[in-house]
Amino acid sequence: MNAVAQAVTTKTDLLTGAEWNPAQVRELYRLATDVKADPLRYQDALKGRSVAMIFEKPSLRTRVTFEIGIKSLGGAAVFLDHSEAHLGQRESIPDVGRCLSRWVHGIVARVYEQTALEELAAYTSVPVINALSDRFHPCQTLSDFFTLEERFGNLRGLKVAYVGDGNNVCHSLMIAGARVGAQVRVATPAGYEPDPQIVAEVMRVARETRGKIELFRAPADAVTGAQAVYTDVWASMGQEAETQARAAKFKGYEVDAELMSLAAPDAVFLHCLPAHRGSEVAEDVIEGPRSIVFDQAENRLHVQKAILLKLLG
Repeated sequence: MNAVAQAVTTKTDLLTGAEWNPAQVRELYRLATDVKADPLRYQDALKGRSVAMIFEKPSLRTRVTFEIGIKSLGGAAVFLDHSEAHLGQRESIPDVGRCLSRWVHGIVARVYEQTALEELAAYTSVPVINALSDRFHPCQTLSDFFTLEERFGNLRGLKVAYVGDGNNVCHSLMIAGARVGAQVRVATPAGYEPDPQIVAEVMRVARETRGKIELFRAPADAVTGAQAVYTDVWASMGQEAETQARAAKFKGYEVDAELMSLAAPDAVFLHCLPAHRGSEVAEDVIEGPRSIVFDQAENRLHVQKAILLKLLG
């Protein structure tokens, strides 16, 4: 085994968020809390470590928080722009994985297809972190529940409503929610439901943690009494051609003041950003006093630093 691979004694990937059990998520949050409170304590934690960042998609929050996070832990970040030649086009994914394993201690990948990410992980001897794929966005939703714990103090039984497309964020929100014992309510139009296999698995986990996963058609049914209301864009990156058709299908799914009025009095609004104001969310909601979207954005840094420490430290 090469010297870089030897430095990572046990290869553990974060590809879906389902890799970690409820106790491990709690451990991650304890670490993230400490990292946020005392960042200087960890300034040399990744000294001598390097991380490759493979990005097929444009990014603001994910790129900046990972790059700053790696550097603030004493590590080196190497950004690889794959926006023009996606993984497997210019060079085979196995070759990319095996080469990078000789040079770096970890890989952060933001890709179009989950299958490409899984193939990359299969051919590397260093940890691979999913920074977004078409199926999952674990770093985002792990940060989201960390943010909600800061606000409410306890996640067990917390009612979280998600309104919109049953997409990657929705999948990961259910996965993380089931692990922390939250009650996640998902409302989607017909034909845009989350993957049934993922739903079945998160419902199984939720039974073990005394959480709950529920699917609805009407946004009002999901939002009534909820302590957190979450939405995302209706057409994700790669679905731009569907924007107009989706806008018609998602009519009535905008999170506006009227919908928010059905939530609990102390309810907060979440969005992973970027947001389309006047589309999936009203301007007065995302800019209103209930919005914690920039707390979410900040906590991406702290939770991802904890993820890096957990996998590479």
